[in-house]
Amino acid sequence: MTILLIITLIFALTFHEAAHAYVAYKLGDNTAKMNGRLTLNPLAHLDPIGTLMLIFFRIGWGKPVPVNPNNFRRPAFDNFLVALSGPATNFILSLLGALGLKFLTFNQTAIDFFSLFIILNIFLMVFNLLPIPPLDGSKVWHLVLNDESYYTLEQMGPFILIAVLIFSYSYGGIFTLIEKLSGIIVGFIT
Repeated sequence: MTILLIITLIFALTFHEAAHAYVAYKLGDNTAKMNGRLTLNPLAHLDPIGTLMLIFFRIGWGKPVPVNPNNFRRPAFDNFLVALSGPATNFILSLLGALGLKFLTFNQTAIDFFSLFIILNIFLMVFNLLPIPPLDGSKVWHLVLNDESYYTLEQMGPFILIAVLIFSYSYGGIFTLIEKLSGIIVGFIT
């Protein structure tokens, strides 16, 4: 099961990060392209420590895609669209996994792969939509807060996220909620 998990993680994280790069590029920011991130090559997107953390501790990360919102026509809104592109890609991948589960399950390994693929992509989507910096969902705050308040929140975000994660490990908090939401979505699409 570990090899299936690693393959699924590499695929999900690569497409998630590449989506950020692609949407940023389409909206006028070529920062990711100049940094070699407008690619589906996993080596460009995987953070070695973040990937190992995800495998062993259920929390990890890919290399953040460099984005310069000053290159956008509508900086806050376009940055929000770039942020949403990663979770949206995970959702699309989960739908493709559901199709694979329905039509391509010719043996138990295929069933295991597509099941894990769906669950992991939904989990990544839901987790990344949490409105806590540096997660993708935090960009919604830039739409409603002034720049100074948003950047203050962005600086405090990693500490808030660590506190939430520690609380979740201790008491089940956010992971229980994410797992329930993921289960509902998985049930709906399969």
